[in-house]
Amino acid sequence: MPSLKELIEQKTALEQQIEIARKQELSSAISQVKALVAEYQLTPEDIFSTARAKTTGVAKGSKVAPKYRDPMTGATWTGRGIAPKWLAGKNKEEFLIK
Repeated sequence: MPSLKELIEQKTALEQQIEIARKQELSSAISQVKALVAEYQLTPEDIFSTARAKTTGVAKGSKVAPKYRDPMTGATWTGRGIAPKWLAGKNKEEFLIK
């Protein structure tokens, strides 16, 4: 079984080999990409576009306009979720925002 020192030396040698192989393969990949960009006259927008297909419906977490307002504090509520304490036991119609 190799000693710790020998294993560390092997690790260092492997890391150097990995870095050399990475640089060679990266160089080759960049050359291929440049050739494809030139061949198809691609622009950065063609490759790195952030445009996404439009979806229908309401986006998750979208904001909703408030429907109710507390005239004393100005606090509002959209009508979704649990009703606030200032509205509990009262007629919601009286607090509608018009």
